[in-house]
Amino acid sequence: MSQDEHREESPSEETRAKRLAAAARRLNRQPKLLRAARQTRERMLGDEALVDHLSTARGRPSDLAARQLVELRGEEHGILGELGLTALQAWQRLAESQDRGRGKVDVAILFTDLVGFSSWALEAGDEPALRLLREVAAAIEPPVSERRGEVVKRLGDGLMAAFWDAQSATEAAFAARERIAAVEVAGFRPQLRTGIHLGRPRKVGGDYLGVDVNVAARLCDAAKPGEVLVSDRVLLQLDPTMIAAKNRRFRAKGAPKELAVYAVKPAAA
Repeated sequence: MSQDEHREESPSEETRAKRLAAAARRLNRQPKLLRAARQTRERMLGDEALVDHLSTARGRPSDLAARQLVELRGEEHGILGELGLTALQAWQRLAESQDRGRGKVDVAILFTDLVGFSSWALEAGDEPALRLLREVAAAIEPPVSERRGEVVKRLGDGLMAAFWDAQSATEAAFAARERIAAVEVAGFRPQLRTGIHLGRPRKVGGDYLGVDVNVAARLCDAAKPGEVLVSDRVLLQLDPTMIAAKNRRFRAKGAPKELAVYAVKPAAA
C-alpha cells in the first residue's frame, strides 16, 4: 500500500479532534458523574446560593465569574459547571471564614406577614387559601425583584427579602402594600404588615442569620395591619422629602434596647 493510500484511510487530525471533543461532551453530561458532583457540592457547600440575584449584583470579579458560569452552563448542567460552582462557593466560604465575606456589608432585611390569614384559612379551606397565597406572591415578589432585591425565603403567608440599600427595601414595601390592596379571595382582603432593618447579617448558603435578621422579624411582628415599621438605621438612609415617619414605642426580646423604631409611609399618602 502506498503512503498516499495509507494517509487516505487513516483518520485526519480534524476527525480525531472532533471525536475527542464529542467524547469530552459525553463525559461532561454523564448522568452518574454529574449527579455525584452535584450531591458532593451541595453536601459540602450548600445549594447554588452563590449565584442568586443579590449575591451577584455587586459587580465584583467573583460575581461576574458566577454570572458568566451560569450563562455558559445554560439549562443543562455539566460536570465542569458543577466543578466551577464548587470552586466559587469554596472561595466564598473561605472569604467568610476570614471575615471578608457577608457580614461586613450593610444589607436591608425585610419581612412581610399577612394579618389574620391563619384564622381565615381555617374557615375558608385549603383551595381558597392556596389561591390567596399565589395571588399575594404575585403581588409582593415583583416589587422586590424590580428593585434588585432577593426573596430569601417564603414563610407560609409571608416572606423574607434582602436588599443592598434601605431605600429600595422601603420602596418595595410601599409598592407591595399597594398591590396587595387589589387582592381579594372568597371575600377576604389581606392586609400586609412589614418590618425592615438595616444591618450586617451573615450569609450562610442561601440564608441570612444573626441579630439583624431577628430585629427585622420582630419589627414585622409588631407592625399594625397595613403598616411598615423601620429601624432608625433604615430611616437615616431614606430620603426625608419622600417619606413621613412617626416614632413608635418598641420592645422585643433580642432587640437592642436603644433601637428606635418608626412607622413610615410615602409623604403624599
